[in-house]
Amino acid sequence: MENVSQFHATTILGLVRGGQAVIGGDGQVTFGQNTVMKHSAVKVRRLYHEAVLAGFAGAVADALTLFERFEGKLEEYHGNLIRAAVSLGREWRTDRMLGKLEALLLVSDREHLLMLSGAGEVIEPDDGIAAIGSGGSYALAAARAFASLDPPMPLREIADRSLAIAADICIYTNHHVTIETLG
Repeated sequence: MENVSQFHATTILGLVRGGQAVIGGDGQVTFGQNTVMKHSAVKVRRLYHEAVLAGFAGAVADALTLFERFEGKLEEYHGNLIRAAVSLGREWRTDRMLGKLEALLLVSDREHLLMLSGAGEVIEPDDGIAAIGSGGSYALAAARAFASLDPPMPLREIADRSLAIAADICIYTNHHVTIETLG
């Protein structure tokens, strides 16, 4: 499996629980290892009639290409997230041009959260929480801690707090956050 933390580009966090979904990400665009080019990029968007959320980590142009392909797959499979993700994963793994793209996608509908990688992997976490990007492990740890609280914390609040923690730790992640929700 490819190292999901290899992209020094961002933090994207997704959560799914009880018919609700949230994906959030920071807005920092880094050039090389020591230059911040932009603070307010939007790396999370709604797809397929606003019924699917998607976020990316990695090269922006590559991710935008993958968003377009994934949206095409969603149209082809009438919004079926899993079939679209598997089809894109297969194509991503076997197509020469797509195989060179340096990005990861985190996608979700109200029931499923999936991580898609260029190695053709389509991974659904057991606990409905996943993160990608250089600050992904920090956001993931925080989200799992917040998700275990009783009474349960709202998903949007978990995402917001977890991304803030990642931004405090990861130099490739900032506090300019975009969060999209379903449900």
